[in-house]
Amino acid sequence: MTTTESRTTELAEPQMLGFLAQLGIDVEFTRAEGDTLFYRDAGGREVPVLDFAGGYGALILGHNHPEIVGAAHEFLSAGRPVLAQASRQSDPAAVVGLLNTILRREFGDPEPYYGVFANSGAEAVEVAMKHAEFARVLRVRELLTEIETHLTDAVEAVRSGAARVPEQVLRDLGVAPGDGLDAAAERVRAAAAACAARPPVFLTFAGSFHGKLAGSIQLTHNADFRVPFAGMAAGARFIAFEEPGAVARAVEAERAEVPELLVDGDEIRLARRPFPVVAAFVLEVIQGEGGIRTVSAPIAAEVRAAADAAGFPVVVDEIQSGMGRTGAFFAAAHLQLRPDYVVLAKGLGGGLAKTALTLIRESFYRPDFELLHSSTFARDGFSTALALRALRVLEADGGAVYRLAERAGERLRGTLEKVRADFPDIVAEVRGRGLMLGVEFHEQSASPLHPLREADTAGILGYVFSGYLFGAHRIRTFPTASAVRTLRLEPSAHLDDESIAELDGALRTLCTLLRAGDPRLFGVV
Repeated sequence: MTTTESRTTELAEPQMLGFLAQLGIDVEFTRAEGDTLFYRDAGGREVPVLDFAGGYGALILGHNHPEIVGAAHEFLSAGRPVLAQASRQSDPAAVVGLLNTILRREFGDPEPYYGVFANSGAEAVEVAMKHAEFARVLRVRELLTEIETHLTDAVEAVRSGAARVPEQVLRDLGVAPGDGLDAAAERVRAAAAACAARPPVFLTFAGSFHGKLAGSIQLTHNADFRVPFAGMAAGARFIAFEEPGAVARAVEAERAEVPELLVDGDEIRLARRPFPVVAAFVLEVIQGEGGIRTVSAPIAAEVRAAADAAGFPVVVDEIQSGMGRTGAFFAAAHLQLRPDYVVLAKGLGGGLAKTALTLIRESFYRPDFELLHSSTFARDGFSTALALRALRVLEADGGAVYRLAERAGERLRGTLEKVRADFPDIVAEVRGRGLMLGVEFHEQSASPLHPLREADTAGILGYVFSGYLFGAHRIRTFPTASAVRTLRLEPSAHLDDESIAELDGALRTLCTLLRAGDPRLFGVV
């Protein structure tokens, strides 16, 4: 390696590389297959690593699935164009069409969804945010136009003598009776302008994670990630997770009304119209970075009811939980939470391509959005071809992969629950569904090991556990970003019993060392 090449490597996010080195996991993987990664040790020998991180949920089909690799070879060998923007493309249309078939099957609703492609999950969330806000702005404009039209009609009716303004109407608007209709009209216009100037509000749950771009970071609850950029985009209201009634209270707190003057026979009547402030409710059915926490059916029903009553959409973020990981294609299907928008990414590229997609229900879709939003690399030929193949693999044999994921998830969870039962002082809880599981450990503030107490205080406990599992057992997993005592497990649907047994042994050894306060946890004898 030349000096220039070495210098370039050192400049590629060196702080993160240093952190990985500190944990002992800064290896370069040279090969991958299924649920296994390989690297070469100092002697050049290939070392296998069991991968339970699974690309943070992107590898439902595992590393280098042969059919996805085959699709990549076919695409490139045929010389098909990767970038042919502003042309007819059959694969993106087929992807959205197949997803509509799955949506109809899992939610029993024939209404179609339109698709807008993106490059990553965070970008797809921002597509949903932009579209929801665009739709809200159009609703605001329509409402303001109606109010102004009705106001003009009222003024003309009074001036022509066809109608009069009751004093109570003026008093309700805060206008002295002697000031008359003109002052009332100004109050109505001022109130409408004040409402129109209000920024949109997005509702989401505490613990949520929806990305780290300028807009999506506003929906990510972790203050360390969000607060430095809080002034860059519309904010969110974070609602207590799994608290009955909290959704309705949050919606009520954001409720706004605007006055309207209407001609009612020979009088002018004052009405108040609901003003759309909430752009959307955005949620993960299973919170990924928030600690693998699952929304319950009653709370999902509260979200759906509140949105329907107020007229704003529900955006379901299936970036980690979708693509069959929970035993159904959409995790929301287990709750029958009918989405108005669905966001997909990660596994959509089959583990090889970067792609994402926002699906929008026809009754919420605004076609003009297509003229306002674009992305150079979204909907490229290569990624959409691989996405189509990935979907076909998942749907093959009546959805055999979903059944594999469900059964493997049951076996894995059963194993984890036994570890928890045997080490209740070490393992606090096992959470999740299918192959999206989390193992939460108790805090270690009272551990006899000073480094362990320090790691807990510093918020890196889960990373210490990850380093141990990798170094001692060649098992790869990571904590969730906003709940760092929780290790996430998101292997492929082809996870076998031997791999589960390896994880079982490794976790039991980890728990034994923690219980004993054994310094070997840090590689020290």
